[in-house]
Amino acid sequence: MSKHTYSTANLTDVQLKEQGNQMFSARKFDDAINCYSKAIIKNSTNATYFTNRALCHLKLKRWDQSCQDCRRALDIDPSLVKAHFFLGQCLMELELYDEAIKHLQRAYDLAKEQKQNFGDDITSQLRLARKKRWNVMEEKRICQEIELQTYLNRLIKEDMENRLAKLKLVDDVNEDHLKEKQQEIEQECDDHITELNNIFAKIDDRRRKRDVPDFLCGKISFEILADPVITPSGITYERKDIEEHLQRVGHFDPVTRVKLTQDQLIPNFSMKEVVDVFLAENEWALDF
Repeated sequence: MSKHTYSTANLTDVQLKEQGNQMFSARKFDDAINCYSKAIIKNSTNATYFTNRALCHLKLKRWDQSCQDCRRALDIDPSLVKAHFFLGQCLMELELYDEAIKHLQRAYDLAKEQKQNFGDDITSQLRLARKKRWNVMEEKRICQEIELQTYLNRLIKEDMENRLAKLKLVDDVNEDHLKEKQQEIEQECDDHITELNNIFAKIDDRRRKRDVPDFLCGKISFEILADPVITPSGITYERKDIEEHLQRVGHFDPVTRVKLTQDQLIPNFSMKEVVDVFLAENEWALDF
């Protein structure tokens, strides 16, 4: 329960919001929530009050409450960047990666349309969400491969047992010949299992480490660089993405905010070579 002693009964919703902001700045998140809640009671049509409270819940790792406030804010104003941004972060913590990516991407697109500067905050969270989703998909794929390996091993053993059972039904096979045939079948089974497991072992290490390093991905599209260019600030972007940014948003580097024009973009041949080598060795990355 909040213990701050400020009188709030006669304050307007705007004053309550400002008081909440002060509490937030002092990192008194529960007190800030109390102020924002009272502001909402007085005026439930202001989406900012909900996003302010959502951020407090986010700081306190109350993901569900933060999600609820973000959704209420978006009901009021679907184009509110912060609501999509905070919601995306909370959904990522709840491991709802597809929905998280949808809202983070929407936050990014809206920020670009509205020419709001969030630096690399939104893009870094979007990269993280995509990476976490990829990791979940990778874990699922690895489990499927292990299940396949186990299944194939079982089939080989079942085939051996069936062949041994049929062998015992043959009346005209003497005991020595029977043992010889049994050993032959068992050895053949062992050889097949060894060969199968060797095949899986060869890909085991690489399949557990499949990942596309962040530096090979564009900072705007988050996809593997196809035509990398470097800015005077030393930041590498995908050409089409940075050119679109310069035309639609403004003539500045999205990360460093330094003035930037299209004629300053220089092809990054070294990065292109690194990407090409990586893709040649990791064809799976084309689906990243």
